[in-house]
Formats: sequence, structure tokens, C-alpha cells
Amino acid sequence: MHDSEYNPRQVVEILSEALPYIQRFSGKTVVIKYGGNAMTEDNLIHSFARDVVLLKEVGLNPIVVHGGGPQIGQLLERLNIESRFVDGMRVTDSETMDVVEMVLGGLVNKSIVNLINGAGGKAIGLTGKDNAQIRARKLSVQRKNADMTASEIIDIGHVGEVEHISTDLIEMLSEADYIPVIAPIGVDAQGHSYNINADLVAGRVAEALGAEKLMLLTNVAGLMNQQGEVMTGLTTEQVDQLIEDGVIYGGMLPKIRCALEAVKNGVNSSVIVDGRVEHAILLEIFTRSGVGTLITDQASTPSP
Repeated sequence: MHDSEYNPRQVVEILSEALPYIQRFSGKTVVIKYGGNAMTEDNLIHSFARDVVLLKEVGLNPIVVHGGGPQIGQLLERLNIESRFVDGMRVTDSETMDVVEMVLGGLVNKSIVNLINGAGGKAIGLTGKDNAQIRARKLSVQRKNADMTASEIIDIGHVGEVEHISTDLIEMLSEADYIPVIAPIGVDAQGHSYNINADLVAGRVAEALGAEKLMLLTNVAGLMNQQGEVMTGLTTEQVDQLIEDGVIYGGMLPKIRCALEAVKNGVNSSVIVDGRVEHAILLEIFTRSGVGTLITDQASTPSP
């Protein structure tokens, strides 16, 4: 925003309006899944970093969990390693897992840490292998065969699901005023690494921490109704009904299920946030309208 577009009185009014939201969320934990356009467009990258630092400065405890699918694909292509997918999940053999770990745990993770530090924060990068904080198990994919009389189990390699989240390290860093930035790589009891969907990791981290809010940044405005309007302020019962009625389907379904499960398991609210909007995180937390689909266990979200 340029100087010509606002005056000092407007700035004061905006800050004053944000005060009750700051008071309401002070000391609370917010888990943010970072990915999509917000991770690839320069203006969104820098607004994300500033938003996270601001949350920390006004007393919230932001925890970042990030993806990195496009970056993984780009390096695999440069290394002439074929990318294969089953039901939207990357088939991850040992060679591919090495690349996943290099990209997620190294390149992408440290890039986000650097951005947050550059915006004045104190970020620390982690993977689920640090302190074995994300205990994983191998994900089994079942699919009906061609004649639909039986299902087959497809081995997609080092793709995992969350078995357990240990919060000791995350809480220690957060309490010491650091911002944890977590790559979604888990480890099993034998020390094998697993690539895990970042939305699922963010949801499980939010549950384990008893977070106030789970925010899933995505590349859509939110959950739409038949009129093309964003639906928000939904209860878990309403979301269950929308799934049953087929209103929620396709690519949005896994993300909504993740948000829904988090609320059912103790997170106060989950929100699907439009990550294509600059400062989407601040708009969602510190304004009445927000920029996405909010799911809670309450009939209505109380005003601050």
C-alpha cells in the first residue's frame, strides 16, 4: 500500500479494530499449513513471512507446517527420475525419498526459515525426524481391481501416515520465542523415512498441541455453495452433512476432512484460507469477514 492510498487516521482505526482480536488470541497456538500459490509467488511469499512474524510479535504462537510438491517434482525432473502418482499421492521409492528429504527438509524448509528470519522473526527448521516428533507408519493404498470384485493393495513406497506426534520439541521452541517450521517427513520405529501429506501433518500437530486454530492455505477461495459463494461459519455437523450430500467432493474433500477431524479432536476452529490473497493470515485472524471457510464445533463464532 502506497502513502497516497491511506492516511494516519485510517492506520489508527485499523489497529484499534484489531485490538479485540489480538486480546482474544494472545497466548494461543495457531498451526498454519503453508503451500500452493502462497509459496511460489514473490508478493505472497513475503506477505506470509511478515504475517507469521507479526502473529508472534502480538503474542500468538504460530507453528508452520509446509509442503513442497512442485519443488520435489522439479528436482526429480532435473535428475531424470520419473514421477508417478496413485490417487494423487507420489509413489516414493528409496531414490525418490532421498530427493523428497533433500527438498522438503533442506531446500524448502531452510528457505522458509530464511524468509521468516529476514522479516524479523526467529525461525527454526525441523523435520519429523528431529526428536522423532512425527512417528509414521507406512500408508497402504487399497483400490478395486478392474472387475470390482476384490481390492488390491498398491505399494507406493515411502509414503506414510501419522501414527503419533510428540510435541516436546515444538513446545520448547515456541515457549523460547522461536517459530517452528516443520517439514512433513516422518520416521518409523526402525528409522525409515516417510513422506506424509502436509495437510494431514498440520492437522495432527494442531490436535496434539490443542491449538486454537488450524489454517490450511490453499489455491481456492474456500468451500463454495451452488451459487458460487464461499461457505463459512460451518459446524462439524453441517460439514458432515455436506459430505454426505455430495456437496463437498473431489480435491477439496481431503482438505475439508482434515479440517473437520482437527475440530472433532479438540482444535477450536479450522479454516480453509485463500492463500492467493496477500496477508490472508492476518485477514483471517484479525478481521470479522476472514478469507476462507471456517469450521467450528459452535453454532456461531463469537465476536471478540
